[in-house]
Formats: sequence, C-alpha cells, structure tokens
Amino acid sequence: MSQNNTAIQQKKTDKELYDYQQGAILQIFDKFDNAPEDYHLLYQLPTGGGKTVIFSEMVRQYLKNHNKKVLVMTHRIELCSQTSKMLTSFGVTNKVVDSKANLDDQVDYSCFVAMVETLNNRLNDNVLDISDVGLVIIDEAHYNSFTKLFKFFEKSFILGVTATPLSSNKELPMKDNYNELITGETIENLIENEFLARPEVFQYDMGLTSLEVGSNGDYTVKSSEDLYSSPAMLQKLIDAYKKHSLGKKTLIFNNGINTSINVYYAFREAGIPVMHLDNTATKKQRKQILGWFHETPNAILTSVSILTTGFDEPTIDTIILNRATKSLTLYYQMIGRGSRILNNKSKFTVVDLGNNAYRFGPWGADLDWQLIFKSPNWYADRIVSDEKIEANFKHDLHEDIKDDFSKSEDTYFDIRQTYKDAIAKGESSKVVLERSVEQHAKICIENSEDVYDAIALAKLLKDDINQRIEIYAKCISKSTYNFLKWLKDDYQKKLNSYLRSNFDKVFEDIYGYPPKD
Repeated sequence: MSQNNTAIQQKKTDKELYDYQQGAILQIFDKFDNAPEDYHLLYQLPTGGGKTVIFSEMVRQYLKNHNKKVLVMTHRIELCSQTSKMLTSFGVTNKVVDSKANLDDQVDYSCFVAMVETLNNRLNDNVLDISDVGLVIIDEAHYNSFTKLFKFFEKSFILGVTATPLSSNKELPMKDNYNELITGETIENLIENEFLARPEVFQYDMGLTSLEVGSNGDYTVKSSEDLYSSPAMLQKLIDAYKKHSLGKKTLIFNNGINTSINVYYAFREAGIPVMHLDNTATKKQRKQILGWFHETPNAILTSVSILTTGFDEPTIDTIILNRATKSLTLYYQMIGRGSRILNNKSKFTVVDLGNNAYRFGPWGADLDWQLIFKSPNWYADRIVSDEKIEANFKHDLHEDIKDDFSKSEDTYFDIRQTYKDAIAKGESSKVVLERSVEQHAKICIENSEDVYDAIALAKLLKDDINQRIEIYAKCISKSTYNFLKWLKDDYQKKLNSYLRSNFDKVFEDIYGYPPKD
C-alpha cells in the first residue's frame, strides 16, 4: 500500500479534492519552490485519477500566490475546451488560444489554454506575449509534439502530466526533456479505494504473425486492416461480444477506418445497435454519435483511436480491443476508457483480440514507472514478441466442434513437446505427425459407433490439423506454402487411412469389446 492510501477516503463534493490529489499538489509545489525556475517536472497518475482536477487546483493556487501567468497545453481541440471548462469551474478565468482566437485582449488574462500546433504558429508569428509565463502545464505529455515548444519557455517551470511516462517516439525519450518524474497513486490502489472500476479480462489466443511493424514501431494500419477486416475475424469479434457483453454498452477500438466501418456493417447485419466514429466526422456528427452512445444502454460504438484520450463516458461496460498494439501507452489508454466508476459500477469487461495482455501483462500491474522513465529502451526491448506469445498458445479444438468430441477427456496434443521428446531420443521428426494422427484417430473413434462416423468426425478436424501442421513446420523450420499444403493434405489422407485400418482394434482397446456389426 502507498503512503497516500490511508488518506484516500472521502468522496469529492463540488471542487473538494481527494486527499491523494491534495498530496500530489503539495509534492509538486515543493519541487516548484525549491527547484530552479526552468525545472522540468513530470507527474504520472493513471487515467481516471483526476490529472485535470489536480493541475486546475494548482493553477488556482499558483495565480493566487504569484504575479506571473500560466499556460496549459493540450494536443487536441476537444481537450482544450474540456480543460478550459475545468479551470473555469475552479474559478480560474482563462482564454482559449485556438485558430480563431482574437488576442487583442490577452493582457486581461493570466491563464491561457492552447493546442500545441496553434500555439506554435502564434508564437512563431509573435502574436502571443509569453514573457511573463511562469508555469507551463502540458497535458498528455508523452506526445512528442510538445517538445518543439520548449525553446520558447527557457525561464518557465514546466509540469508535464501523463498516465504513462513513456515517449510516443523511441528516439525521443522523456528523460531528455524532463529532469524528474513523480509518480502518483497506482491503478491497484485507486481500484481498492473505489476510485476506479476493476477490469475482468477475457483473452483470446490470436494468430498475429501476418501483422507488420511500421516506422513508428507499431503495427501498420494496412496489415491490421487485412487481418481484422477478414470475415473470420469479424465473426470472432461478434461471437466474443455475444459471449461476454450481449446487451451491454461497448466501445470497440480498431486500427484503421476501413476495419471500423466493416465492424459497423457486421454488427448492423447481426441486428445489434451500432455506430462508427473516426476523426473524419464533423463536430456536429461527433456530438450526435456520442450523445446517442451516452443515452442508449446497449449501444456499440466502433472507433479508431480518436477516443483514447479526453473521452469520459462512465456508462461504458465493455472495452473490446479489436486490434494489437506495441504501445504500452495506447494499451493503458484504451482500457482506461472503461475504468470510470458510476453509481454501483465497480467492474467492467475487457475483451482482448490482439494478444495485448500477453504482450504487456495485466492492465494495472504495478509497473516501475521510474525505471521505464530512466531506461525506456530497457523496457521496450523486453516486450514479448508475437512469436514467443504464440509459441505458448495451447491450441485445442474449436468451441464449435467440442460437443462432437464430448466423450474424449483430453483433446489436446502438444506438437512442440512431442517434437522435443522425439529429437531428444534421436528419432525422426516424422514420428511427431504419426503420433498426432494416432491421437486424432483415437478421439474420433471414442466418439463414434462405426468407422463411417469416425471418418465424418475426422472432417471436422480440418482447423485443428492445420494448426498442428503450422506448429510442426515451425519446429522443423520449413514453412513454404506448397510444403504446408502438401503436409495438410497428406495428414488428412493418413488419418482417414488409419481409421479404416485400425477402427475395430482401437475401439476394442478403448471399450474392452468390439464394435457392433
């Protein structure tokens, strides 16, 4: 438990802050009072912990006690207006510096809120006077777009706030721009003390080796869309939704607009209320879609990255990660959208269709943010690869055919272990598939009355056979398309032949009596 834990108690009324938020403000002001005037401090607090509340109260206190101005920077226009409203609710009169803002009255304001690109243009054009800005606050500080503005604030105290102090660009680590990191409450503490809801995670074993990694270090939109727009993956998504969240408010994250549109049509065809949102929507469309999502209890909203930050909808019950990411920040942001508490909501559902929890560990695990801040490459290099993740999958029969093999106690066969055992004994790798055929034949015979039943069941094993062949091909490091196709066809022939030759004998071995004529 952290030292603040005993203090995380009374719920906030109006603008009263929780004790852990007050503690953070004291800690930050202590640095502010004792550090050089150009000190760069980074503060980490999980999504839902109230970063905007904390820095709004900081601005209020700062302006009360200092004869200097404050600038708050965000990276999206929606965050600008949200931040401005929050500051106003704390009694801080502020001016939003957007592309349409008239700055003739800027001397009347002591606090400005600006989007990074607009601010950059205004500063380069010398139309905003920042000579007396003493405190600069950067929201979502892990985005690198802010760093180009640091040159304008060489005599200001800079406070960056983020849930994940890991740069969006591996080449520009945050430790190069910030002197120090202060970490706030952990996710686990916030859950324990009923500030955040607890996720119930359902992981699916996904074959993602077709995905390609782009220059930004994450999976490309094209390779993601090729995989996640396929009929099989769309069906898997709908099946997962029906199994875990049917009738519940669900937010789906995709990598690519085409995937999200395909998801929209797939849900609509299934008769499930759904809308799609991406960054091409107008303000009016966005407002209408988010209004519908808020008011409709069983709404599904399929989206593309646009709702990862600055979007608060506590009524969300389920988050579906219909994508893979190599970004820890994105992983935390997406799941964090479901963690807001509301009335009696204490838990929410996460469906992971991108092996993300295998890659990063559980959301809310006690990460060493200080280590990640100081050694981001050390952390990044230890993220588990897709090959390693998939090597640990236990491929068993698909749910759709399990009932057909209900008399079999164990339908799983470990190709990798069988291969290792065979090699250790000096046997040929061919014995691996021979033993696999025998095991497949056994489960067919266990669930059949005659050889014709068994051969019919063998046809249902096509996907399971394909998976075993692909694992086997990796074991022997030979996986050309033609070789795999030949192996799969040959396997099916050998299985049918084995059943015809050995049905009676295996049946009697299993049951102690021969099959009926």
